[in-house]
Amino acid sequence: MVFDAVYYEPDSLKYELGLQLMEQYPDIPWIPIESHNSIKEMQEKPNSEFGHMKRNLIMGIRKTHKYVENHKVSDYLVPFTSSGCTAMCLYCYLVCNYNKCAYLRLFVNREQMLDRLLRRSLKEPGRTYEIGSNSDLVLENTITGNLLYTIPRFAEEGNGSLTFPTKFHMVEPLLSLDHRGKVIFRMSVNPQPIISRIELGTSSLKERIQAVNQMCEAGYPCGLLIAPVILTDGWKDMYRELLEELEAGLSDKMKKTMFLEIILMTYSYVHRAINAEAFPAAPDLYSKELMTGRGRGRYCYRQEARAEAEAFLRSEIRRVLGTVPVLYIS
Repeated sequence: MVFDAVYYEPDSLKYELGLQLMEQYPDIPWIPIESHNSIKEMQEKPNSEFGHMKRNLIMGIRKTHKYVENHKVSDYLVPFTSSGCTAMCLYCYLVCNYNKCAYLRLFVNREQMLDRLLRRSLKEPGRTYEIGSNSDLVLENTITGNLLYTIPRFAEEGNGSLTFPTKFHMVEPLLSLDHRGKVIFRMSVNPQPIISRIELGTSSLKERIQAVNQMCEAGYPCGLLIAPVILTDGWKDMYRELLEELEAGLSDKMKKTMFLEIILMTYSYVHRAINAEAFPAAPDLYSKELMTGRGRGRYCYRQEARAEAEAFLRSEIRRVLGTVPVLYIS
């Protein structure tokens, strides 16, 4: 992966991964910073520079290790080895939370984070830990190899399961790992027109389907995350076609063993401001008719729109995919 510069906390070079990354990127500027959480140069840039900021790599030490209870696929959301991403999905919640700071941040103290996770898993057996809620670990793995470090160690030493979602297809390095069924792999999917126009810089739908088939054949428990569902013009036709492409493209094993999660899009004033300046040709995802306020500066679909979408999706899933479990629609 190509970057314009690395912004790094000097102490991160005391870690094995920090030194590894310095060797990987010797020919671009390395710019010292006090904190990965506050880079003044980035914060002062206009929204129109958002795409350019994504071409920088940020490297630091994760200091926050608070586990957050979750009641969906996992029991806990776990701060792990990265935050942010190089892709530019126009709805990304990290953009909303961190304004222009949703660039890829790598945390080099992976040993400390995994040791803590392993101790927690032994203390509370049988729990599932979501390690990819703030990043895309398949993308990150192409830079750091952190999944090659994490998966075998947890398989051997941990109790319970790890899980993470992805929008990327680069799973080849994971197929031969000794995971012992302890890693739940979840592929995020959307109609190809939405991927092309809104999930900028991510893998195509066909690549994602092929990747999840490969992971399923390699013995990983697998699911699909249809997210976020975007109620844009022609959305019913697009999601009907998505389900039909899944039925045609997924392996028999995947269709027999998978589960579904479905999440409707939320949006915000921050998204609109950045997207209008950084991606002026992109569609406006805000709909005054379909959306209502949800907290300060945020929007979600109105209850009647959500009810219609849920009824449609459940009906089409039954028609196309049969009795595949739908864990939740939120």
